[in-house]
Amino acid sequence: MGVNMEFRNIATFLRVAATGNFSKAAEQLGYSQSTVTIQMQQLEKELGTQLFERIGKQVNLTEQGEAFIFHANEIMRVTNTAKTFASDDDVPTGIIRIGSVESLCTAILPELLLQFHRICPQVETIIRTAKTEELIDMVKCNDIDLFFTLDQMVYGSEWVRAVQQEEDIVFVTSSSHSFTDGEKIDLQRIIKEPFILTEKGGSYRYELERLLSAQEMEIRPVLEIGNTETIIHLLEEGMGVSFLPLFSVEKAIKQGKLSRIQTDIPTIKMCSQLIYHKNKWVTSQMQTFITIVQEFYKRK
Repeated sequence: MGVNMEFRNIATFLRVAATGNFSKAAEQLGYSQSTVTIQMQQLEKELGTQLFERIGKQVNLTEQGEAFIFHANEIMRVTNTAKTFASDDDVPTGIIRIGSVESLCTAILPELLLQFHRICPQVETIIRTAKTEELIDMVKCNDIDLFFTLDQMVYGSEWVRAVQQEEDIVFVTSSSHSFTDGEKIDLQRIIKEPFILTEKGGSYRYELERLLSAQEMEIRPVLEIGNTETIIHLLEEGMGVSFLPLFSVEKAIKQGKLSRIQTDIPTIKMCSQLIYHKNKWVTSQMQTFITIVQEFYKRK
């Protein structure tokens, strides 16, 4: 078997380990399921150990399989960075792959990326946007190096949390709206307004729906859209009310275009987190980006 085939087998192993399913891994990689099965059999034969327990359609990692994740990530790291081995260590080169949720991509990431590019002009930066659960899968598959999310705390012994920052999620509308005169508005009155919300399944929308459900209320938005910047523009034009992270609307509030609606309920809080896998080898470009984010939140 050729060297390239071995690397493919290892990449496939990481995808199966993340998805827990041969057919799902095959679909994501663009392979047939039989190809994935053969690759995993070849890898197990090479290593002389069983990596998976196959019971019905479910695939679980054996203890050896769990242990091999670290080595597989190391092999892929060395493979992906070998081409830059002769470059000047003082000037980071190569690639950094960052996964993030839409709200952070819109409001915070641009400033961080500008700073990063000034320090690491030769590094290729790849940004992927997705929901937290998808970002977690991407890290496990080594498709991204870091993920930057806004959600409930991400727990698990496999994660290193480089940054965590509590964030307020607030009701917000145009400054010309009658709700912005400073009085506390009853939640029942707020939800009767035309709402623009992020798509279902988003972390803070889910928290809003959970809060409303506990009080036997529900919300029917007039518009659902994933892009928070678009929501902000529509609010500035006087189209309804939304529920967004305070950091994403702070600029518009300072400019007098938007106002926060004071409510009779406690402020919902979530957490901005920059996370990577404990088995991930931290490249110089990763460390630089981590430091930039840490300094950003210290200034905040």
